[in-house]
Amino acid sequence: MSSDTVKVGILFSLTGSYAAIGAAMRAGAELAIAELNTRPNSELRLDAVFADPQGNPAAYADVARGLLTDKGLTHVIGCYTSSSRKEVLPVFEKHDALLWYPSHYEGFESSENVIYTGAAPNQHVLPLAAYLLRTHGGRGWFVGSNYVWAWENNRILREAILAGGGTVLGERYFPVGDIDLEDVVRQIVRDRPDFIFTTLIGESCYQFCRLLRAEADRMGIDQAAEMPIASCSLSEAELPHLGAAADGHLSSSVYFSTIETAENARFSALWRQKYAHLGNPSADAEATYIAVRLLARAIERAGDTGFHAVREAVRGLQLDAPQGPVTVDADNLHCAMRPQIGRSRLDGTFDVVFAAQTAVAPDPYLVWSGAEDPVAHTSPGHLRVVR
Repeated sequence: MSSDTVKVGILFSLTGSYAAIGAAMRAGAELAIAELNTRPNSELRLDAVFADPQGNPAAYADVARGLLTDKGLTHVIGCYTSSSRKEVLPVFEKHDALLWYPSHYEGFESSENVIYTGAAPNQHVLPLAAYLLRTHGGRGWFVGSNYVWAWENNRILREAILAGGGTVLGERYFPVGDIDLEDVVRQIVRDRPDFIFTTLIGESCYQFCRLLRAEADRMGIDQAAEMPIASCSLSEAELPHLGAAADGHLSSSVYFSTIETAENARFSALWRQKYAHLGNPSADAEATYIAVRLLARAIERAGDTGFHAVREAVRGLQLDAPQGPVTVDADNLHCAMRPQIGRSRLDGTFDVVFAAQTAVAPDPYLVWSGAEDPVAHTSPGHLRVVR
């Protein structure tokens, strides 16, 4: 491939209820692009074209269409929520373009127009179920934002908890951005579950964590120890928004800023130089950083920037990411990654309390099984998927 500049769409909301995550994800993309563009002897440069749907799911399709048609782009890195991804997917399929989706998600999707660089459900929901049953108990309370991410993740976790002999005491959903959560918080504290699984996002999640801590304190309950909040999305970008209630929450992910790898030390140092004001680097920021690097590697491998050539070139690509080795699955275009669970701290970081021994192959449809039961979890290097 001769020396070329490739325009790449960056599609994240910097306003709205989950603006903190959007800003962190955009920063992850900017960091990777700046790093790639300063490589010596590199023929490839990436030129970011930014777009902001302002947290409005209905706006995503039109904004994506503008990037692909008006701007003539083939590759777009973006979307945080599953609702926004599903809004734009038909647009990418129609225009033979690739969405590089850098967010953990609920699975049950595999598109030839999407490269998934966030965790699949067998890499974050199932490890969390096993950990909760083993360390906290089986009585759970579920509360989430009213859209597909929460519905599907709650369903998967519910099936795993029930299979392990547990029970779900209650389940409630609220509109994205809703902060009128006092009633459900009081009900949860009265029920005294072993854990609370939250799939609330953005401001709803922050308010819920603050209210639950305050109500538990009022009742003389050590909430973090006796009924911890567990999540598959709470990250370093959001902990500062929780104030004094930021500690003691469990998050299941494939990246935390405290992971000790040489690549993460380098990534974190670069992040602190430019984006310390956004908090510590998070899984969503790292997944976006990975997406940019994989895109560049695939273009260089293909010697082309076209949709078909890049999509074929990315299959099986390996990358030394901040979280550790990441490999794009040749069949489903998701990534093999290493499940980990962290407990939040007041300083905006997580202590890693569980880490799988190796990367786990992505299984978005939860159709295969390993050698062991996910809830028995006798060997943390293997997971058996709930059918």
